[in-house]
Amino acid sequence: MTTQIPAPSPTETDPPPATSPTVASRYASFVAGRRSKWVVLVLWLLLMGIGGSLAAGLADVQDNDPETWLPSSAQSTKAVQLAEEYFADKDSSSAVIVYAREGGLTQADLTRIDGDRGRLADVASGNISSAVVSQDKVAAFVSVPLRTSPSDVTVLTDGVKEVGKLTSDGAPAGLDIKITGEAGSIADFADVYSGMDGALMGAALGVVALLLLITYRSPVLWLIPLIAVGLASQVASGVVYLLAKHAGLVVNGQSAYVLMVLAVGVGTDYALLLIARYREELHRYEDRHDAMALAVHGSLPALAASAATVTIATLCLVFGSMNSTKGLGPVVAIGVVLVFFAMTSLLPALLVILGRWVFWPVKPRVTEGYDPVSAQGHGRWARIAGAVARRPRAVWIGTALVLGLMTLGIFGVQTGQTQAEQFTNKVESVTGQQVLAKHFPAGSSAPADVYVPDAGADAAAATVAKVPGVSSVNTQVAKGGWTHLTAVLRDAPDSAAAKDTVRDIRTALDGTSGPAAKAVVGGQTAVALDVSEAQGDEEKLLIPLILAVVLVMLLVLLRAVTASLMLLVSVVLSFGAAVGAASLLFHALDHAKIDRGLVLFGFIFLVALGVDYTIFLMTRAREEVALRGHREGITTAVTVTGGVITSAGVVLAATFLVLAAIPTVSALQQGLLVAVGILLDTFLVRSLLVPALALDLGPRIWRPGLAAQDGAPHASGSSRTDVPSTV
Repeated sequence: MTTQIPAPSPTETDPPPATSPTVASRYASFVAGRRSKWVVLVLWLLLMGIGGSLAAGLADVQDNDPETWLPSSAQSTKAVQLAEEYFADKDSSSAVIVYAREGGLTQADLTRIDGDRGRLADVASGNISSAVVSQDKVAAFVSVPLRTSPSDVTVLTDGVKEVGKLTSDGAPAGLDIKITGEAGSIADFADVYSGMDGALMGAALGVVALLLLITYRSPVLWLIPLIAVGLASQVASGVVYLLAKHAGLVVNGQSAYVLMVLAVGVGTDYALLLIARYREELHRYEDRHDAMALAVHGSLPALAASAATVTIATLCLVFGSMNSTKGLGPVVAIGVVLVFFAMTSLLPALLVILGRWVFWPVKPRVTEGYDPVSAQGHGRWARIAGAVARRPRAVWIGTALVLGLMTLGIFGVQTGQTQAEQFTNKVESVTGQQVLAKHFPAGSSAPADVYVPDAGADAAAATVAKVPGVSSVNTQVAKGGWTHLTAVLRDAPDSAAAKDTVRDIRTALDGTSGPAAKAVVGGQTAVALDVSEAQGDEEKLLIPLILAVVLVMLLVLLRAVTASLMLLVSVVLSFGAAVGAASLLFHALDHAKIDRGLVLFGFIFLVALGVDYTIFLMTRAREEVALRGHREGITTAVTVTGGVITSAGVVLAATFLVLAAIPTVSALQQGLLVAVGILLDTFLVRSLLVPALALDLGPRIWRPGLAAQDGAPHASGSSRTDVPSTV
């Protein structure tokens, strides 16, 4: 049995009642029904039982191999394919063991290093290089190939640990031994992220729980949204696992933790909006089933528009060139869709099952003539709305200037993080690289790999050796008609100078004739170069595409061209201000350089999530304008939505700040950028800029969606229940 949405008593000025229920009203009645609420609960428990068991395997299907994220057309990708096909380098990564002693290596040190090569034979997946001693005799290094697995990073990390144990046990006193190179770097990243899934989820839930406790001031109510969010997150992880296991979806460590944080943040936002509306309806209706049916029906358009905007915008990532980008879109979309359905079905069912007592100690009671505008708690936002209404032009110009000044910080953005700049603390692979760079050509740990047809090997080697920035060129064993050259670079493999050298090598080889022109350049530096260039291409394609999606969604939702364009411009300005302000924070924290991918990451989440709050405001404003007229409708919308949307923004910002717990600079910057952007959207864009612009432009912002007469107040007989609110 479902609950039918109650209708108010008709008046002479009321529109005629609907003759048939809509899909939204049927849905709302079902999730809040006296019997069907139990069906909803059972369905979600079944989903949790299945999804929870599958979610545990999500880590097993992650592919964190950097090369697999590259576009198929990239030279570094072709280099990996050649290496795997002809040189048996498949599932292998090099660890570089660096030995150093102040004052110079002793004969005992050199004997130990030679002995380590024999001890490491059982761990290595291929030939171990001879020891290379620096000219100053202070340091030496040995390269050891180790086994890897795209789906199980522990294969490599265990190998690195074993290398560390074998080289350190019984080593001469005073001999400093570090493991660096690609394998050492991957192992350090894996160690940083190890166990982070559970820690992040716990931290995010803890932050949200505290904020909900402060918001609701109830010892019980805060727990209900968290239960719904937790169930939805587990089901989403289970779905992502199935797609990664059987449909080829690329899932990596970043997309996995973004899924968790996003599910908690967005789910809590939706819960805050729904519960606020439910509380309103409980003041009007004695029967909680009726109140919840109206709350869901009234909230559904805005929540659905928000979820659809985020989902479609993030799905645009499938048009990216890197597999990591393509995979992130569906992962986020799955999380948002499932969280949306959980917050509009499971959460209502739980609240109706538990009854009014969950609001204790301040349980909402039926209040005669209840009006949310005059309800207790809206006084502050009524004053803000009044201040904006008195001088709207001054407010929006002043706010736009503040945001514009923040945008100037973009000129301080620096891209191109080195390995040493990717961690918030010192790790072994970084210190090892620094020792290596001090005593050898800095690129010794990761030379560029050049694969060339045998007939062009000599010409290619001569060409590469002449490129400035190349220290030396060595010829490896030729197989399958291909020769492998290694070019040691003078600069550190993760530096901008090294990337320039790789670019120069490719240009020089392209300028040759014959087989040498078919050479392919790969290696760690080439991968970083190709990733950076691919990210630039993705920005040019995806940013305009996502803006177009947001504009279309706004046009469909508001049916107003001027309002939609105004909101789109506000979103772009807000994003620019967020990047500028965050850049100043990065400099203050001594992490000035960003990874190129942060720009697209920030844009996706700030535009898709930031526009949510404006959607919540403007959908409410549109309905209030139809009831009260343009000026009063805008101020009423700001008054009524101010508290709940601000709470939602603070919760979402705090949730993303949890990423700062991960000791990598990229995670810290991701969390700060999104948090800053969300707070700017919450306190400046949604509270001041948008309502001030709407008031200054007047009723014409609603054209063609609202006719002229719809911008005037209706007769006094109308009530808010005639047109269900969206918030």
